[in-house]
Amino acid sequence: MNIHDAHCDVLCKMWLDPSLSFENGDGLHTNLNQMRKAGAKLQLFAIYVPESVPDGAKFDCALEMVDIFHEKVIKPYDDVVPVYSKEDAENIPDGKIGAMLTLEGCDAIGKEAGRLKTLLRLGVRSVGLTWNYGNATADGILESRGAGLSDFGRSIVDLHNQHRIWTDVSHLSVRAFWDVIDQGRYVIASHSNAKAICTHPRNLDNQQLTALIEKDSFIGVTFVPKFLRNDRNASVSDIIHHIEHICSLGGTSNIGLGSDFDGIKEVPAGLECYEGYSRLIEELNRYYSKEQVDGFLGKNLIARMP
Repeated sequence: MNIHDAHCDVLCKMWLDPSLSFENGDGLHTNLNQMRKAGAKLQLFAIYVPESVPDGAKFDCALEMVDIFHEKVIKPYDDVVPVYSKEDAENIPDGKIGAMLTLEGCDAIGKEAGRLKTLLRLGVRSVGLTWNYGNATADGILESRGAGLSDFGRSIVDLHNQHRIWTDVSHLSVRAFWDVIDQGRYVIASHSNAKAICTHPRNLDNQQLTALIEKDSFIGVTFVPKFLRNDRNASVSDIIHHIEHICSLGGTSNIGLGSDFDGIKEVPAGLECYEGYSRLIEELNRYYSKEQVDGFLGKNLIARMP
């Protein structure tokens, strides 16, 4: 089905538990066998350094996850290929699955832009400035201060603009979100839902969603139950509700999927792992045209790659 998923945390999970097998690990929501069966075409793998890692070890941790990506996700499998550019993404051979690196939070680079340049050279193509809290670039959405971009953060967004790298606004404070909208050339919300449907602070309000649509950005609807429903009793139909709301704002060609598999403990009913994508696709086909479903599954993401 050519599924393109804009966010998973497989690398962090495998870093925390080196015994996990990417091919068939039961402890992974997203393993290779499931991806093969479901029809995966491109998966974006986040480098997320846990909050528990000391500041002085965060960059080393990020590099270790890059190594896991190359040594345990790419190298052992003939049908997994690295993706470093839009051209690569558009030309993934038949029968192959593309894998691309992203960075979830700039905590790993501290105040050193050179560290980010290193990660870009290693293949990172999308960068979220924060996780939920503050760092040297900006505040995250759960940081009570609610500050926007710092001067260093502005320099990092400039770096993304120069290198044609996505700046990911998922997790940012509201003020930092608007700073990125003003400054960023290539903006993405890799895994965020609609606040009008579910009021979790990680979701985006109509004004924010409209700004992303007007900027022709990609918006990845995510499977996190607490971002889907206020009572967390989420199912596949709740994903459709968020998609339909963004469509109602004019974002039909901006919508894609950013599961957050392996970064979550709870999952929606019917979407317990990557194989559950088949149920979501069945539901999408009930309400949308083939062209629209193809867009949601990946064409909208590829079209908005820098």
